[in-house]
Amino acid sequence: MKQMGRAATPASVADGADRFLPADDPVLADPDLDLVTLTARWAPYGARRPMTAEQMRGADRRAQRIGVPSRNLMEQAGAAVAAAARAVLNSTDRQSSGRVLVLAGPGNNGGDAFVAARHLADFGISSVVVLVTSDRQPGTGDARANWEALEGLPLVERIQADSGHAVHLLLNGIERAALVIDGLLGTGVTGRLREPISEAVDVCIRARRGGVPVLAIDTPSALDLSSGAPSQPNVRADLTVTFHRPKEGLLTRNGRALAGRVLVAPIGIPSEADSG
Repeated sequence: MKQMGRAATPASVADGADRFLPADDPVLADPDLDLVTLTARWAPYGARRPMTAEQMRGADRRAQRIGVPSRNLMEQAGAAVAAAARAVLNSTDRQSSGRVLVLAGPGNNGGDAFVAARHLADFGISSVVVLVTSDRQPGTGDARANWEALEGLPLVERIQADSGHAVHLLLNGIERAALVIDGLLGTGVTGRLREPISEAVDVCIRARRGGVPVLAIDTPSALDLSSGAPSQPNVRADLTVTFHRPKEGLLTRNGRALAGRVLVAPIGIPSEADSG
């Protein structure tokens, strides 16, 4: 991606950020959205007090208890990732006619990735979405619903990779991908990763070595959002979109090295849910 320094934050961009969530933010709907504009738009969220993964899970649960559906939170997270993906594509010097490769695990991190692919299709951007799991379907209700919502979309190709061999096949022509989205794992992973997730992490690694930008959802797989400790193997991203507030793990030495540029996107967690 282009090397960009810190740009001045236009008041009209930053000041309106707290009035719009990603799915209905007119600034994010601009087809020419770039990383400078997006960074400025979400700057107020990046300036918030950092939190751990445990605190984020608590805020998420409290938001649901006071009436914010989990499906809505996933929708906003995926919309944010799609906007960031478009900003990356608009901000890179690398020419590519390839599609976006979306690697999704079976949990809610993968659900965010499915939503992102749907929004990318709305932008006219095609993607290959790979569900990486030995199970027959995603493991949470929200993720399953958003996986099923991709069926039949003309700009989305769905693939299920249930083994390390199936994932390994994705390396064929990986250097032609426009972008790789890492939606494999959120947090809480310890020890070495198992297949087929480990092979999917290797796809991210090989893609980036080939010059393909990598965008991580919430955290690069598999970096712990609380401690910043990485499991092996792990993704090194060019851009990480995390949600609601900065995360402690992304501010550690390992976190800064693996996450690349970090943007904090709002997803609709109300202030009364944000304690601890």
